[in-house]
Amino acid sequence: MTQHIDKLNNVLNYVKNTFVGKNDVVDLLGICLLARENAFLYGPPGTAKSALVRTLAKTVKDGKNFEYLLTRFTEPNEIFGPFDIRKLKEGELLTNTEGMMPEASMVFLDEIFNANSAILNSLLMALNEKIFKRGKETKNLPALMFVGASNVLPEDEALNALFDRFLIRINVDYVNPELLQQVLLAGRKLENMVDIETPEILSHEIKELQNLCRTVDLKPIYEVYLNTIITLRNTGIAISDRRAVKLQNLIAASALICGRNEAILSDLWVLKHIWDTEEQIEILEGIINRTIEKDDHPKSHPQALQNKTPNPEEVMKDVKILVEKWENDTLSFEEQNVIKDKLRYLQTRCDWIKNPEQKQYIQQEIESLWQKILQSI
Repeated sequence: MTQHIDKLNNVLNYVKNTFVGKNDVVDLLGICLLARENAFLYGPPGTAKSALVRTLAKTVKDGKNFEYLLTRFTEPNEIFGPFDIRKLKEGELLTNTEGMMPEASMVFLDEIFNANSAILNSLLMALNEKIFKRGKETKNLPALMFVGASNVLPEDEALNALFDRFLIRINVDYVNPELLQQVLLAGRKLENMVDIETPEILSHEIKELQNLCRTVDLKPIYEVYLNTIITLRNTGIAISDRRAVKLQNLIAASALICGRNEAILSDLWVLKHIWDTEEQIEILEGIINRTIEKDDHPKSHPQALQNKTPNPEEVMKDVKILVEKWENDTLSFEEQNVIKDKLRYLQTRCDWIKNPEQKQYIQQEIESLWQKILQSI
């Protein structure tokens, strides 16, 4: 199995080298692939969402890739395949799935929230149970992973069930300006189809790893995980029982991809990416970072240690915004709680500031706001 893990890591490193500045996105896709859970990519157009998934899919040597851009008028036939005319003449209602989603090993659905009611029910079952059901037809799907993408979050409540099927939510933004030159060079190489040896992995090797993922021992982190879920729920982040169960697969995948057969505290880093709204991203990062920061295991996942050194000016700017908001007398109880959560997050970020004078000044401003909050209670 070590050989399979090495193969998967080689594949992920290849994709990282191809797409500069997207290491976190690639690592999260790797975790979802290993756990056989669905990933959602959120970001503006032109951030390489489609290209990332396409490149990862190409590394699965014997796999079939299905990619489709959904519109409001997309019909089930376009996703699942048309009815088989020959069988229809014989009185059987069967779907010809050749080259369509039910036969794909990697599925990418762009603009996923354009899904209409005609395909929604079948899509929900496919995403959740990896089963294709249409009329009397029932077929187990070979899909190793589903990836959905959109540049907007769902506003229609009817789409909440669809969004809930994507366990991990990945924020894909434009790269840091410091990396732009590398992006231009890498993009030029990709467009010119410069020959680079592509590492490969077989679909059955991924399936073996997915089965192994279910055997990873989670007992060492179980109590902390349970308390973290309760804390997140109390913070207002909705985590259904079904999601709480499935999130364990991601924690196990983080351990396995690092060559471990048991989870450690830092594997909880994946919980930073279970947000429902953009406002929850910072809150989750603050809570999870505080949970995992004490873990110094030598085999921690690289993303668990990616507490980016914050820009002191940006932190100070965010503190000032919270001060101004708190002085607004019309704040609801929920809005007050959001400000408190963001302030705790900034407090955590402040600990990572290297300049002691800047750090002390910002800490004083944060403490001053906490005093105002306490006085108003």
